[in-house]
Amino acid sequence: MKTLGTIFVLGIALVLAACGSNSNSNIINGNWTAALLNSSSGGSPIFNFTTTLTQSSGSSVSVTNLNFTSSSPCFASGSTATGGFTLSGNLNGVTSGGFQMNIQSTGSSNDLLTLIGTVSNNTISGNWTLSGTTSGCSGSGQFTMNKS
Repeated sequence: MKTLGTIFVLGIALVLAACGSNSNSNIINGNWTAALLNSSSGGSPIFNFTTTLTQSSGSSVSVTNLNFTSSSPCFASGSTATGGFTLSGNLNGVTSGGFQMNIQSTGSSNDLLTLIGTVSNNTISGNWTLSGTTSGCSGSGQFTMNKS
């Protein structure tokens, strides 16, 4: 009887350890390619960029190696970016959560690109908005980011 109790306690401990050791950082960490579509022009592409995302402590996400692969006056003099990710679930091996990323232009322009979406495994999709002082740097639409 004592052996059965020990096996039961060890079994419970293993189950709890497995639940607590799941790391969600691997979901976000990596290189990503983004395509932003303009809602006012029938969904035509307006911005494309690549970046590296790394989940820091908590829900904070470090955004590095940001490179716009489409030309735009909005971020011609450079940009800084911040992000966040919140894990909401893991059902049948599909991990999901909320994602937000802000890209702020540097220099004299004051352009801000905000992406808000949902992470599902290796894809982030949602809506973007752009506001700013540079001519032609405003709009909104949908985006998709794919992990490479």
